[in-house]
Amino acid sequence: MLNLQEVLGLPTGVGNKDTKEQQEEEGEETATAPTSRPSPVPSPSPTPEDTITYILGRLAGLDAGLHQLHIRLHALDTRVVQLTQGLRQLRDATSDTGDSVQALKEAQVRAEQEHGRLEGCLKGLRLGHKCFLLSRDFETQAAAQARCKARGGSLAQPVDRQQMDAVGRYLRAALAPYNWPVWLGVNDRRSEGLYLFENGQRVSFFAWHRAPSPEPGARPSAASHPLSPDQPNGGVLENCVAQASDDGSWWDHDCERRLYFVCEFPF
Repeated sequence: MLNLQEVLGLPTGVGNKDTKEQQEEEGEETATAPTSRPSPVPSPSPTPEDTITYILGRLAGLDAGLHQLHIRLHALDTRVVQLTQGLRQLRDATSDTGDSVQALKEAQVRAEQEHGRLEGCLKGLRLGHKCFLLSRDFETQAAAQARCKARGGSLAQPVDRQQMDAVGRYLRAALAPYNWPVWLGVNDRRSEGLYLFENGQRVSFFAWHRAPSPEPGARPSAASHPLSPDQPNGGVLENCVAQASDDGSWWDHDCERRLYFVCEFPF
């Protein structure tokens, strides 16, 4: 069978070419034609069941968070209790340590007092139920009393003539050939002319120094001796008593003057 193109006298392939070109043009038109989009499907509205489920989920999350918070608070509370107990134990230990330190201080004070009494009786003058010990340190009357007290005693308080004479002999032997005034535990600080011992008892006898008597044949003078006046003569300016080491006589002095002192200790 003869081909139509050959009958018509057309070159071979022309018709195919036209057909091919037509197909390509149709394809291009199809490609360039706008693509139609499907219309959007509307989302469904939430139902009451969905809302309740959402709220219950959030509440469950909050409940879990509160549970974790309670666990942490319980752990913190336990830690606070432990710290409080530790602090209480530390305070108790500190209190025990403070009590121990105080007990040691008191024991040290008692030991020093006992040592002072033993030293006073071993090195000083033992007389009846008392011991007297001279200190060659210069102190005011109040400081001398404090030092005697720290050693378990007091400034010397001769209660009668016998004790005063014994202390006088002891001081004379210890300080000869010099004459040194030595503090006693006698003063009239409370009231001028009212002489008391350091323990508050009133002095029942005195050994005040008196100016030397004029030589026989000499005319008596009303004026006091310039170097050795009658005692006491200091008034309100001299309220503390010292004993002279040469003759054992009493002199009043300014309490702030620094002198030797003699302590007494119970035996």
